[in-house]
Amino acid sequence: RFLAFQRKRKAFSDGWFVFDLFLVTMGVAEAWIMSIVLLLTRSQGSSVFANSSSLRLLRLLRLSRIARTARLLRAAPELMIMVKGMIAAARSMLTTGVLVIAVLYVFGIAMRQATAGTEGGDQYFPSV
Repeated sequence: RFLAFQRKRKAFSDGWFVFDLFLVTMGVAEAWIMSIVLLLTRSQGSSVFANSSSLRLLRLLRLSRIARTARLLRAAPELMIMVKGMIAAARSMLTTGVLVIAVLYVFGIAMRQATAGTEGGDQYFPSV
């Protein structure tokens, strides 16, 4: 997103870019830097950062990205119609997937029973 700006200085005057940059920076700090610091301080016997539960509050800032999605959905109601359609399609796809897995499982059991004691069964299904 930074590369989309013709003048790179203008990126820092864009509020959403600064907000995204802050969230990414906090995510990197929490995931990588704090993990390394905690690992190093525990190995030295010091517990400077041992109680880092206060940093969990910073994770809540990530939830504010949802506000951007809500703003987008208010600006384009057609997008909400598409999202509802995708949710309805996901339910039917999940049902179809479960049905396919069940059919494959039943036919797998039937095939194993049919090939029990045969040369093909011993060759292809030795551990089943």
